[in-house]
Amino acid sequence: MAHRLLIFTYKVTGGFMVTLFRKRPVLIEAVQFTYPPSSELLAWCPALRNVRKAADPLARAEADIVTLEDGSDGRALHVATEGDWIIKGVQGEFYACKPDIFQSTYEPAE
Repeated sequence: MAHRLLIFTYKVTGGFMVTLFRKRPVLIEAVQFTYPPSSELLAWCPALRNVRKAADPLARAEADIVTLEDGSDGRALHVATEGDWIIKGVQGEFYACKPDIFQSTYEPAE
């Protein structure tokens, strides 16, 4: 059976056309980035590189994370901050998600 895609388009200010979409219900794997990262996290997410934390005790750790959007040269253009969720997507790709966005977008699978 073929799936039909229903598209709802409406105009916003200035006549610009916007299309509404709903995220498909897919299962993802996710781990919250903590510092120092565990060896299990680093093994699970080889895209996580250059983990660092400033000397300031109030500073949060950061790590570069290579995503699909970074291209094929392997240079990370995205940064995960301590507390972000590291998500393994449907194509095996990794990316960071801020905690508030993660909370409003995902729920535990049963």
